[in-house]
Amino acid sequence: MVEVSDNLILRLDHLHKYFGGVPAVKDISFSIQEGELFGLIGPNGAGKTTIFNLITGVYSPDSGKIYYQGEDITALKTYEVINKNIARTFQNLRLFPHSTALENVMVAMQQHHTYSFGEAITHFGKWQKKEREIKSESMDILALVGLAQRAEQKARTLPYGMQRRLEIARALALKPKFLLLDEPAAGMNPEEVNELNHLILDIHSKFKFTILIIEHHMDLVMEICPHIICMNFGTKIAEGNPLEIQRHPEVLKAYLGEEVDEL
Repeated sequence: MVEVSDNLILRLDHLHKYFGGVPAVKDISFSIQEGELFGLIGPNGAGKTTIFNLITGVYSPDSGKIYYQGEDITALKTYEVINKNIARTFQNLRLFPHSTALENVMVAMQQHHTYSFGEAITHFGKWQKKEREIKSESMDILALVGLAQRAEQKARTLPYGMQRRLEIARALALKPKFLLLDEPAAGMNPEEVNELNHLILDIHSKFKFTILIIEHHMDLVMEICPHIICMNFGTKIAEGNPLEIQRHPEVLKAYLGEEVDEL
């Protein structure tokens, strides 16, 4: 354990990650306070998803440390990170396409309910009671993300924007303290992005947990995140509030591809 300031939930300390000698993440350090709605932006290939994969144990950093609530989680495996009440969505959907929306959420909810092997096989004992609880809780989450009416629909038949919402619902079923959203607006039209903004704000208001969002579309993050970091080519180029980020010359250069005079 390390000493941390009050309410600090995550600290990345000089992270480096290379693939074939090319730096995907280079000397990245930042901290997130508990309860924050925090944005991480940057062009495609900036290293944003690599950051998520490092935090969640998909990759191990070549150097640097990751602290979660003061605990060094740098070397933890993905399942061990999830057990710390950290949940994430993925840039590429990871749904069970042939299962219903409800079944997708219930699978995630199962980890919070236990029964014996015999009860699982026979469906006797407390299995039925637990299944009713799981179904009820799962329906509540589907209602929150606007999918209650689609509960019995196969995930693969849902419109793309609804599949994105279902991925968020499944992450919420893990009952996290820290939620990581990996480009949740990818492939969405402007109306869907606007609806997603409201959904994320509703989730943050209702559950009060920490949310880290990564996006290459600036609009979503600028509207809802008070604190933002911008990356490019694996490095942090700017940090601040939305107005500061929008006016930062390095951010403008990264997105517009040319030198921009300071505002």
